[in-house]
This record gives sequence, structure tokens and C-alpha cells, in this order.
Amino acid sequence: MTDQRPEPIFNAPWPALLASAAILVPHVVLLRASDATIESLALVPRDFWDGRWTGVVTMMFVHGGWIHALMNAAFALAFGAPVARLLGLNGRGGGIFCLFYLTCGALSGVGYAAIHPAAVGAVIGASGAVSGLMGAAARIMDHPGQVGPILGPRVLSLGLGWLVVNLVMAVSGSLLTMGTGAVAWEAHLVGFVVGVLLIGPFARWAGIRSEPVEPPH
Repeated sequence: MTDQRPEPIFNAPWPALLASAAILVPHVVLLRASDATIESLALVPRDFWDGRWTGVVTMMFVHGGWIHALMNAAFALAFGAPVARLLGLNGRGGGIFCLFYLTCGALSGVGYAAIHPAAVGAVIGASGAVSGLMGAAARIMDHPGQVGPILGPRVLSLGLGWLVVNLVMAVSGSLLTMGTGAVAWEAHLVGFVVGVLLIGPFARWAGIRSEPVEPPH
């Protein structure tokens, strides 16, 4: 067994740092933005089904407060690191990582809009994309350098824990977003599932074997 130790933030893979910066920098830029500007960037499910599709992407760059932004940035850094290392730290691997991150976030938004098609509340935040990184990291943690089984032990344990956390958030309301937008806990769960399912195809795109080889008996 190898002894794995946490690395300092400045040794974190640059794609994970980029994902974290993509949360914090826009938050600083939008601190003084008007409610109308925030609304224009948010996901509004009813508007999405009326043809305003950009919200599933732009919502990832808007957060309701520092707690919301800092938590998402921290999780993006923590769970993005193993995913970035798997996909590669060159330009191609970093590009694939960014597409994976955005895909998880967008599909989590589409999933939320499908569950609440008539909702008119603004949904903001990169939590769905970060949840996708969490799901992907769960498949990597037990098999460093490879993608483990979809129903591996780490996937099941993290998935169950994330389900419990989100049920608590569903009860606690808009604490994390400071009342600016809805807590789209369903999008978090959709993002996790999307990350678990899509890391295999994205890893193959990056040239990584999708399933670990079993040692000989």
C-alpha cells in the first residue's frame, strides 16, 4: 500500500486550480452586480424550456455569497485534483478536464430543470459541476491512475454521504446561497451520478483504461 499524503495547495494540479478560480474570480467580479444581472445568468427552469438554454452554463459562475463560493471552490480543488491527474496535466488533458467539469455542471442543470420544469426561481452555483468531480473522484480513489467500477465501495459510500448531506440542505433551505437563489440539491445528486457515469468515457478520450485490471489469483 502506498502512503498518500495531502499536497499543499500550490502543488495542486493546474486544472483543479483553474476550476476553483472559475468560481472565485467571477464571484468577486459580480459582488456588486444588480439583481437583474444575476437573474440573467441564473438557471430558471421555465425559461430553459422556453429556449433560454445558456443558464445551465452561466449559473456555474454565479454564487450567492462567500460561504457558497468558498465551499464550492474548496470542493472543486479537493475532488478535481485526482480527476485532473488522471486525465493528464498537459494541454489536452486540461482541456478534457474543463469539458468534463462543464458537462457535469450543464447536465446537472438540465436534470434540475427536468425535475422542476415549471419553476421560476433562480438557481445559481457550480455545485452540480463540483458534484460531478466528486463522483468521478470516487471511481478513481480506490484505483489511482485508473477508473474503478461504477458501483465501487468508494462510489457507494460517498454517494450515500452526499445524499444525506443534500437531504439536510433540502430541509435547511437557502442557507448556503444567503437567500439569493434556490438550493438545487437535486442538481447536486444529478451531477454526482453524471460524474460517476461520464468519467469512464472522458478517461478513454484521454487515453486511460476505464476499468482496473484484476491481479492474478
